[in-house]
Amino acid sequence: MTNIQTFKELHKNEEPLLLGNVWNPQSAKVYESLGYKALATSSSAVAHSLGYEDGENMTFGEYLYIVERILKSVSIPLTVDLEGGYGENAEEIVSNISKLAEVGAVGINIEDSTFIDGIREIENAEVFAEKLKSIIVKLKEKNIDIFINLRTDPFLLGLENPVGETLQRIKLFEETGIDGIFVPCITSENDIETIVNSTKIPVNVMAMPELPDFNTLKKLGVKRISSGNFANGYIYKKLEEKGREIINDNSFLPIFTA
Repeated sequence: MTNIQTFKELHKNEEPLLLGNVWNPQSAKVYESLGYKALATSSSAVAHSLGYEDGENMTFGEYLYIVERILKSVSIPLTVDLEGGYGENAEEIVSNISKLAEVGAVGINIEDSTFIDGIREIENAEVFAEKLKSIIVKLKEKNIDIFINLRTDPFLLGLENPVGETLQRIKLFEETGIDGIFVPCITSENDIETIVNSTKIPVNVMAMPELPDFNTLKKLGVKRISSGNFANGYIYKKLEEKGREIINDNSFLPIFTA
């Protein structure tokens, strides 16, 4: 079984697929050693590791290099957070996805919001659905088999009636042939259950302080769980704390103690 086949099957299990969100080979190796079944890049974490802010500020070439290095360091499937696609149109986005598939990526996230003058805004659902449909058609024409996880952002952006807006978008987007739906920042059990029951394709949720535990998410029918950039942020917060202790203690002892 190929990695892409394995990755697709992982979305059909009773247990939700817990992804290790990574930003370099070192973080990827840690998750693989812990027994995680698949990995996903966090675009924000990768961007921050390269000195950029999130929002497609790093070049696709830089991102592709990191993805390739991760893939050469692990054997489990890796899906890539492609943000808005790193392209101005469907052709450019398909070209980028093709390059990711060539180096071994098994999937992508693509999102229905974009940064305009530094502010994230939701895209028109109908217009975005047409672009998405064009992307998927072109991928099929090129015989590129890759898992398309559509991230829809009404909850992330705090839109009015996020449940209703998400349901409308899912109905439009699932007709394009996507493989999964990602709803970041959803946390209410009732909201999650409503979204899961609205579609037959796998639903992905993301770490938040109020997110239910994994057993509850399993009962609600969630098929995929990711942590976004939060693990990366936690690690560097701890690095900052230890760095401060070294200065205050005038000693390296803090990095050798809990």
